[in-house]
Amino acid sequence: GNSYKKQTMKQLKKLGNFFYGLVFTALLLVAAIITFSTFDFPGNYKLYSVMSGSMEPAIGVGSVVLIKPQESYLPGDVVTVKDTENPREPVTHRIQSIEEATGGAIIVTKGDANESADSGQRLQKDILGKVQLSVPHVGYIVSFGKTRDGLIFLVIIPVTIIIYSELLTIKNETIKLLQERKKRKLTPKEKLEVEIGEEEIKIEKWYHRLIKKIVGKFKKKHD
Repeated sequence: GNSYKKQTMKQLKKLGNFFYGLVFTALLLVAAIITFSTFDFPGNYKLYSVMSGSMEPAIGVGSVVLIKPQESYLPGDVVTVKDTENPREPVTHRIQSIEEATGGAIIVTKGDANESADSGQRLQKDILGKVQLSVPHVGYIVSFGKTRDGLIFLVIIPVTIIIYSELLTIKNETIKLLQERKKRKLTPKEKLEVEIGEEEIKIEKWYHRLIKKIVGKFKKKHD
């Protein structure tokens, strides 16, 4: 009976560690994707979300594209360009033609799924970069992650849970040492661990109150 119980607990702990590792890895990936969609990658690469179907089937709705600026561009290149009508939302389309003009080359772009070319003249300086790679569906995460609710759900809450679970582990170890202190004299190292652990318990209690406060505010907002 006891050995079976121990074995079951061991398996459950392994499973818990596996899921913890999985969540932690996913969290790191999400944080990295959101970060690199805001700032440049090393090598001047950058991520952009594609939230329209204008480039289907080549690039689907909800994809992210990895772009890199080029010295020159050719017709047929898929590029991300500044949108004259909405500068905050760049457009990823294919170069249809390049027309030489006095003020510099005029770039004509068009979405593969669109019937007509994009309106408005674009110069080479308006091109942010050529698409090097596209990954489907990840754009939904990036777009959601840039909203307030997305930041809370994808970054703040998972980070809080991970920190809190680590604090709970330290708390449990400290309680074990405190119980041991009643039975035997602790080593100097163990005494130091108890002192640190007692401070960690205070932090854990503060974190617990903070989580309750956040959950309470969230419930109040959505009631």
